[in-house]
Amino acid sequence: MPYRRLPNTDMARIRAITEAIKQSNHFAPLQLAISPALLLKLRAFLPLFKQTVDHQRETFRRQIQNSKAYLGSQRKAKLYISHFIQVMNMAIIRGELKPEIRKFYGLDENTKTVPLLNSENDIIEWGEKIIKGEANRLATGASPITNPTIALVKVKYEDYLRTYQNHKTLQDIAARANQKVAEMRVEADALILELWNQIEKHFSNLPPEEMREKASSYGVVYVYRKEEKEKLKAKSNDNQLFN
Repeated sequence: MPYRRLPNTDMARIRAITEAIKQSNHFAPLQLAISPALLLKLRAFLPLFKQTVDHQRETFRRQIQNSKAYLGSQRKAKLYISHFIQVMNMAIIRGELKPEIRKFYGLDENTKTVPLLNSENDIIEWGEKIIKGEANRLATGASPITNPTIALVKVKYEDYLRTYQNHKTLQDIAARANQKVAEMRVEADALILELWNQIEKHFSNLPPEEMREKASSYGVVYVYRKEEKEKLKAKSNDNQLFN
């Protein structure tokens, strides 16, 4: 015997409620398989749920759209911060700068490696240290480090900060949208369960196959197991042979 399968996606939930409301429009109140009170709840709930799901999808679309610009600016910021430190280290190796200048940038004067820039916080922290450090060093009358200049590093760093803030804002908006949809799913599932129970009860005096056919017209979904599908297929093939 086929089993009833409740919706497990938001679009399936919307379809289930929509089909029930649509089918109910064809009958007088006394002929409905759904109670007037439940129908009223469904009609009030559906547009709000659809709007919430649409908003969630839009926030996701905007996140995807923004991610390319965000990752691009992140890569550039890492590259310029890293290159600036590498150029400074090479100048020290050549004897053009003294090792102690590393202290301006928050680096150990004996450390020749570039700090890890694996996380957002790493990039923000070291970008700020490098920019402030170079400004303080130049204030002593020292010559600027070039290729890249600190001005170029600052441009890439500030562009990253801008896209980072936008990225975080979109993440927060998406998180709130996801939470709202999750909360409404609980109500949607409860309404659909009550809805389908009422529909099946209304047609419970009919033979099982006819009951399922009537219930399906209201959007109730039945799923046949593998062996049941094979039996139906074999029965169909037999009917075609005798017709």
